[in-house]
Amino acid sequence: MTDKSLTVFLEELSSGAPVPGGGGASALMGALSASLCSMVANLTTGKKKYAEYQEDIERILETSAGYRDDMADLIKKDAEVFEPLSKAYSIPKEQEGRDEILEAALKTAAQAPYEMVIKAHEISLLIEELAVKGSRLAISDVGVAAAACRAAATGAAMNVYINTKLMKDRAFAEELNRKTEGLVKEVSLRCDEAYNKVLGGLKA
Repeated sequence: MTDKSLTVFLEELSSGAPVPGGGGASALMGALSASLCSMVANLTTGKKKYAEYQEDIERILETSAGYRDDMADLIKKDAEVFEPLSKAYSIPKEQEGRDEILEAALKTAAQAPYEMVIKAHEISLLIEELAVKGSRLAISDVGVAAAACRAAATGAAMNVYINTKLMKDRAFAEELNRKTEGLVKEVSLRCDEAYNKVLGGLKA
């Protein structure tokens, strides 16, 4: 999935094919957000004006690259976990063991988007830092990173909920929903604050 060109990815996303879909798109937005964090850090590192933040910027450069790769891997993982779920849905309802197979597939399918939400939370922490420590010449890119990160988290959450809604293990489903909702709330608040901080500075 990640070896394809962006043009091919977008064409397949536009098609009637089951994957890539909203999960893959959410992971892509997360990867874009992390990449923008790297860009801002690269434009900040080594600059005398931001020397007091140099160690932090070097850390951000390393971690943002890892987050970008993690999100890219989740595009592929999201597509992979859909296949067993699709097969489970195709099992005749009267076949013995169908419910157990479907339940396991739903739990597996929910894991990839949940991991996207976790990763978006980590990226949002970098965005929060860069809104203060990043080069003012690239501050608009911090705002774009914030918007993309928020979209990644809220979009991935939809793909958690569409799976938990159908789970028979309601305790598991409700706990995963609770954890997802908590993380998304934090990401949204942090990204909104960074976005508005950037926006206020640009429009002043």
